Amino acid sequence: MTTPPRTAESPQLGALPLARGAIDRGSERRIAEDLFEAILDLPSTRVMYMTGGKTLIRDIGGTTSELVLLRPGPGGFGTDPVYLGRTLEDGSAGAGADIVMVTVPEPEAAPAVDGARWAGLREVATTLGSLDAGLFVEACAVANWHATHTHCPRCGAPTELEQGGWVRRCPKDGSQHFPRTDPAIIVAITDPQDRILLGSAAAWPGNRYSTLAGFVEPGESLEAAVIREVAEESGVVVRNPQYLGSQPWPFPCSLMLGFCAEADGTEPQADGVEMSDVRWFSRTELAEAVAAGELTIPSSISIARNLIDRWYGESVPEPVPAGGK
Repeated sequence: MTTPPRTAESPQLGALPLARGAIDRGSERRIAEDLFEAILDLPSTRVMYMTGGKTLIRDIGGTTSELVLLRPGPGGFGTDPVYLGRTLEDGSAGAGADIVMVTVPEPEAAPAVDGARWAGLREVATTLGSLDAGLFVEACAVANWHATHTHCPRCGAPTELEQGGWVRRCPKDGSQHFPRTDPAIIVAITDPQDRILLGSAAAWPGNRYSTLAGFVEPGESLEAAVIREVAEESGVVVRNPQYLGSQPWPFPCSLMLGFCAEADGTEPQADGVEMSDVRWFSRTELAEAVAAGELTIPSSISIARNLIDRWYGESVPEPVPAGGK
């Protein structure tokens, strides 16, 4: 097969699926104590219901879908609303709409909507427009934080929501707690033959391979994290880490920072703890293995896939279904 060469003009990662958005988060409006009362009766205000990481989606044809954003119900916003911001472009709610996230314990607790279904971010991220994709990523991240940080880490008392749901305050000791974001590096490593280093994590089912990644430790630079993580997981020494782009990964609270780096072609050795296998792939080897179903690589929603496709020169061809062409 013929595969495109990598050139010095290869683009940076550009607009990533989860790094899109067209909303003013309104940090200055969050501090108003009457925020929710002020926007409740505005005709443009909409509610985004969330439960278990899913929201209401409407498929509108082909591979396109949109969020189902609803007017507040007769009882207002309900318990613990979170202000997501004001839309900057037209979507299902139009431009200039204030969006409020409301988490319900189960789908039945939200209003029933004909033609809508509940879906998770991984399923629909690439089918949504920029506005809806940005809203869904934001909602997932802040909903995950609220679900896992209900008590004060200092004294254990239940915390209360403030500032539009972006601060949790302890009523006992007065401490404030803010949404958590964990930086993690992810890196496409190439050798002098322009092969890419991919690994299979011990926790992954099947024969899945991806670029190497890991969390940034306290007091560590991003570049140092690249070098350390690669050495720990594969034994390969890398140099010249170059930043390419980032996107949030709200599963539950990561910010993935994409890099490329160079290595001297050292034979990799999986650490046997986090990684069960690490190896070099040429473009032909990777494309043929994926096409044959011998291994899988991440989906297009991930920054890992975008790093792999950037090295490959185009999207790595998907497997051909049995009996297909």
